[in-house]
Amino acid sequence: MKVKIELFGASRDFSSHNSLEFDIENNSTVKDIKSKIIDYLDNHCGGNEKFKKIVNSSVFCSDKNNIISDNYKITKNQKIAIIPPIGGG
Repeated sequence: MKVKIELFGASRDFSSHNSLEFDIENNSTVKDIKSKIIDYLDNHCGGNEKFKKIVNSSVFCSDKNNIISDNYKITKNQKIAIIPPIGGG
């Protein structure tokens, strides 16, 4: 299954594209997605700690524009967004 992560705000610095795409297992959670993003940052951004902090302090939004928790299960190919805090808050 595939998940596409749309990048907003400071997370746009993670890639030259406006999104990241990962292959995931059925019923993966947002917590699993965060782990995939951290692995991506380790491999493609030199383990940038600032970027990792952005991932851990961000909220995620479903393709239906709802804020989703770390326990939210991805059950189909889906697009979700990472929304970092603005102004340090």
